[in-house]
Amino acid sequence: MGICSDFHIHTSFSGDSEELPENQIRKAIRMGMASVCITDHQDFEFPPSECDFTFDTVSYWNELERLKEIYQDRIRLGIGVELGLQTRISTDLSAYAKSRPFDFIIGSIHACRNMDIYYPEFYAGWSEDEAYRTYFEYELDNFRTYDCYDVAGHLDYVVRYGPNRNQYYSYRKFSDLLDEILKTLISKGKGLECNTSGLKAGLGQPHPSREILCRYRELGGEILTVGSDAHQSDSLGFGFDGIGDFLKDCGFRYYTTFQNRIPEFHPL
Repeated sequence: MGICSDFHIHTSFSGDSEELPENQIRKAIRMGMASVCITDHQDFEFPPSECDFTFDTVSYWNELERLKEIYQDRIRLGIGVELGLQTRISTDLSAYAKSRPFDFIIGSIHACRNMDIYYPEFYAGWSEDEAYRTYFEYELDNFRTYDCYDVAGHLDYVVRYGPNRNQYYSYRKFSDLLDEILKTLISKGKGLECNTSGLKAGLGQPHPSREILCRYRELGGEILTVGSDAHQSDSLGFGFDGIGDFLKDCGFRYYTTFQNRIPEFHPL
């Protein structure tokens, strides 16, 4: 396995997962991974949804610290969080990010225009391109506003749920916004995530697409984590066998892990 660290994993602390944290850790050990980081959803003031995308931080921390000690001789366990970024909420996300010594924080946008982009209602009354453009504009706004994250999570996540998914989607259509997002990340010392859940979802590409990954590298981006976004243990590390060569083709020579929110680089 070229990639030996999965840095986007969910457990039963996330409202959309029932997998015990220990099951995820054991699966990673069986796969021979050197490290993993659990990054459960913390999406404050999320629009009405079937799930509660928040967790009790004290319980989360205590459980992961317990497991970290149990498995310390077999795998390095990072304690992270996938923090939902929204510019129009009252919660102080920066204060939350500092409330615990997290190893790693993914900044993700799951909601836009006070709507969960998972649902068809988000796309109603718009052309697909208008909906995607609105999402990317909102991402740019959030990545400019906040500094309380280490990498941008699944950058083109919206295409997974559009009416035609990624059939008519391309970097070229939205290059003005996507370039501004990538330049913002680079200028702020933030990284980008290669999220292999796009492959599992049948898109034929990770999030973000090859074109965006290549453009990030072309612009000088170097911080790149790899995560499966696994919500079940059988999805952990999905697509990792070929993703190293894929990233090399995109111009990368290293992938990144984090400890104490400090990046560490590993050769592909």
